[in-house]
Amino acid sequence: MKKTISIIGSTGSVGLTSLGIIDKKKTNFKVNLLSADKNFKLICKQIKKYRPNYYVINDKITYEKIKNKFKKIQVKILNNFKSIKSLKKSDITITAIPGIQGLEPTIFMIKKSKKILMANKESVICGWNLINNEAKKNHTRLIPIDSEHYSIFKLIENQNIDGIKKIYLTASGGPFLNFRKSQLKKISPKDALKHPKWKMGKKISVDSATMINKIFELVEAKNIFNLPSSKLDIIIHPNSLVHAILILKNGLIKLIYHDTSMIIPISNALFDGELEIENFLSKSKETKKTDKSIIKNLFFQPVDKKIFPIIKLKSLINQYPSSPIIISAANEVLVEQFLQKKIPFLRINEIIMAILKDRNYKKYAIKRPKNIYQILNINDWAKKEALDRI
Repeated sequence: MKKTISIIGSTGSVGLTSLGIIDKKKTNFKVNLLSADKNFKLICKQIKKYRPNYYVINDKITYEKIKNKFKKIQVKILNNFKSIKSLKKSDITITAIPGIQGLEPTIFMIKKSKKILMANKESVICGWNLINNEAKKNHTRLIPIDSEHYSIFKLIENQNIDGIKKIYLTASGGPFLNFRKSQLKKISPKDALKHPKWKMGKKISVDSATMINKIFELVEAKNIFNLPSSKLDIIIHPNSLVHAILILKNGLIKLIYHDTSMIIPISNALFDGELEIENFLSKSKETKKTDKSIIKNLFFQPVDKKIFPIIKLKSLINQYPSSPIIISAANEVLVEQFLQKKIPFLRINEIIMAILKDRNYKKYAIKRPKNIYQILNINDWAKKEALDRI
């Protein structure tokens, strides 16, 4: 019997990778719901190809165009999730909308899914309590599918948390790992988007270049696995083949090593590890080299605070309950401004640090939001603060 699957953010990199996996196992899945923002061509293609029961389009203009184009097709095309009247529960939902805007759809789909595969940092770090409570209420299983957290998920299966000494999330170092501090002043958006190992969207590519993505991933790991911050840290691994390292108090060290392809964590999560990965990575040269190059590529180094000054946020992001919301919101605005060439690369870190020293920061940071609207209120304050400092 086919499993029903929904993908929130189906035109992004994670969404497209997931659909590529589904394409190779068409007999296993039936697409229930897809959602996207405003990629007109891709949305049209996905409606024709997958014929989902629902397609939710966030952008109003794109929604109107698509609605007019597909008047006779048996797909319910909507502008928001609230308009969905009757949606059968999906066996699996992949949530991959970047930014805080992914939080509300994630919470909605938890109620309509047996299992959620999460690929949205901002939702997890800003609204974890809401997500986790809703999942418990609806008996929905939550599994992270970004490479680091899926690796931790597998490493600590059946592991006594008390026996954990330290967990390291690895960072490639991005495109500026071997730069001098003086070189960082002249970085362009084009430079920041040239990740040496991963093919990613623009926002996450810039986050990787500053390394704020790893700060967010520490919060994710803390939340998802209910771990103390003292047990979590970051280490540079330029090859991006080891994704997480588990150090146990008994002297044993475990790690997970795999190719730089999101196909591996996503497909393993989709099939609960019961698959032949070569069926999905048959053209990958890296896969063929993996067995022979494990030892050769096990190189690690500490994070250089001069090149990645944003690493200082490691000790600040959990300072108050809503610190992650404020830092995430400010970063989202600042990355957008950098991509539009309105601020230099180093200003991203400088403005975030300035906001944390603002006289009103603590007033918002100490809040414990109980719903999405309270989260968005804090989020909006942080975005305004960031824009006012440009």
